[in-house]
Amino acid sequence: MIERPSSPGADEILGLYFPVLDHGFVALVDYMGTDECIERAARVSYGYGTRKASQTRGLLRYLRRHLHTTPSEMVELKFHCSMPMFVARQWIRHRTASVNEYSGRYSMMPMLFYTPSEEQLQTQSQQNNQGRSGTPASAAVYAEAKTRWQTIRDASRSAYEWMTSSDLARELARIDLPLSTYTQWYWKVDLHNLLHFLKLRVDPHAQWEIQQYGRVMAGMLARVAPLSYEAWLDYDVCGARLSRMELQALRRLVSSTDSGLEGQRASLDAEALAELGLSGREARELQAKLAPAAMPDFALDLSSATSAEVFAQRMARAVPSGDPAPET
Repeated sequence: MIERPSSPGADEILGLYFPVLDHGFVALVDYMGTDECIERAARVSYGYGTRKASQTRGLLRYLRRHLHTTPSEMVELKFHCSMPMFVARQWIRHRTASVNEYSGRYSMMPMLFYTPSEEQLQTQSQQNNQGRSGTPASAAVYAEAKTRWQTIRDASRSAYEWMTSSDLARELARIDLPLSTYTQWYWKVDLHNLLHFLKLRVDPHAQWEIQQYGRVMAGMLARVAPLSYEAWLDYDVCGARLSRMELQALRRLVSSTDSGLEGQRASLDAEALAELGLSGREARELQAKLAPAAMPDFALDLSSATSAEVFAQRMARAVPSGDPAPET
């Protein structure tokens, strides 16, 4: 009987719930397959035999480097996650997973709301219409924002609790709850699509809140398939795609260096890059690609993990009773 491939590092965290933001979490519920399974799928044409670890690593890096992604679809991970509604709406844009979400039609919604920290309440970026500037608002503005958030949430909570206690349909009682309300789901995805999701969501340009989920899930991936995780870091997270014009710019640098003409070394200044057809934004992006990049650390903090019961009790305490409203 062939044993199911398993990873001791992944088995260690099964059933552990890692907190994210103020009320959210991520848990690795189950997984199917490891790096070994990717190798088996890739070598199926040749049969399977005993392989050295170095050969497995070399093959997986080759597959990642040359975008041969089908073998990585043989590994799947199943997560239990809880996040604010606005994070869920970003997350669900990745349409390559199986999802089953908490239903406000069947069940009472927990009255848990995400509140950004003072550091994360920032002004609008002038360069990126989607993001923050990196400059926190003043303490007075943060205090006012918290007051306004609380006013909206108190009104939404009051309306929701009145409607549900008056035996009105839950599917309608929920419609004015804010996007800061927490939801939860089971999310099952194959490794190929998980790597694409994580590449986008741990990127510094992604919204900070969803980055926090991506970082925890990347740490879980490192335990399920460490060799695939290493290749993903090297080629996707810390690597870069280059356009035709960017390659031309780099060829000029390499050519001038190889010729030994140090005094005539090619330049990557704005004028030279514009001559190659790069726009101002493309030129800035190339400079960013060439800048030294630190290797990110997605290691899980096991001391922060807790059991499912802790979060289940927190959710239960936040659910309105739904008792009938008193007659007036």
